[in-house]
Amino acid sequence: MTEADAAMEEDWAAALDAGADPADAKGPDGLGERVLNQDEIDSLLGFDMNDDGSDKTGVKAIINSALVSYERLPMLEIVFDRLVRLMTTSLRNFTSDNVEVSLDSISSIRFGDYLNSIPLPAMLGVFRAEELDNFGLLTVDSNLIYSVVDVLLGGRRGTTALRVEGRPYTTIERVLVERMIEVVLGDMTAAFEPMTPVTFKLDRLETNPRFAAIARPANAAILIKLRIDMEDRGGRLELLLPYATLEPIRKMLLQQFMGEKFGRDNIWESHLATELWTTQMEVRVVLDEQSVSLKRVLDLRVGETLMLNAGPDSMVELRCGAIPLTQGRMGRRNHHIAVRVEAPLTPAAKRAVTKGVKR
Repeated sequence: MTEADAAMEEDWAAALDAGADPADAKGPDGLGERVLNQDEIDSLLGFDMNDDGSDKTGVKAIINSALVSYERLPMLEIVFDRLVRLMTTSLRNFTSDNVEVSLDSISSIRFGDYLNSIPLPAMLGVFRAEELDNFGLLTVDSNLIYSVVDVLLGGRRGTTALRVEGRPYTTIERVLVERMIEVVLGDMTAAFEPMTPVTFKLDRLETNPRFAAIARPANAAILIKLRIDMEDRGGRLELLLPYATLEPIRKMLLQQFMGEKFGRDNIWESHLATELWTTQMEVRVVLDEQSVSLKRVLDLRVGETLMLNAGPDSMVELRCGAIPLTQGRMGRRNHHIAVRVEAPLTPAAKRAVTKGVKR
């Protein structure tokens, strides 16, 4: 040990005897060392006793960084803003009370994490998006359930809804909440209508999250939290849409504004179709086809007659290039040779015409 190292250790010992923080002292290499306290360690690892699961930090944020952010689907905000306006009107008519609906947040979450975070008791409505051929989840918390039941059954204003713990929901409560969920799903159908027609239908009502598993626990989903206030009463309503449900309309949700097109122009498509329908094309009439040897073709002389296997009443074939169009009969009209069409277009011709119009 050198004299410099011995002097450094003496300085450390003196700092400790004086009650100074060792983190402020200098180590043997002459650099300051930072000692983390328990709160900083918890923050680094992402552990927080008061965390509600919405914001993750530290190692937890790195682990969950694989989730797709809802910000990549900007049209969702427009759709659910429209849903809030529609729900405000429809729930006012449904409850005959002053109802205010607000959008708290739109976030991404794993499906398994969401099922574990649902506060019980609650009602979970599993609904089906018919055109998208998949499911979604609608969760109504207990506060909103008792508030809706109290309002619909004539509860007095200015009093909080009576909440009875430890008992299952009655048939009346389930029926009234089911009616409210159907109203919300009808508004969701109207909210998606300007972008794409999607019909949301209630499939079943569950009270146990394990029976509402519509996706794998590791699958990503969009969570929309809504707040419904009815004067002194109210509660939360949450919508969960797995990314698999939104995948068929992902391109539409990527739009920055309503009506945005991705490389397509309807005006140009209509103009191209119009021009194709008015395009002139050459149609050939084939009287007969024969297979002969190359030697016979090379031996042909001027003035020879080729006998065809077709008579005056035989059917002839009309072609456009190599595509057979239809069949007809030869005739004469006003000193001109004519063909009268006797059969509809062949399937191959229809496919060719349709394919040309789409291009």
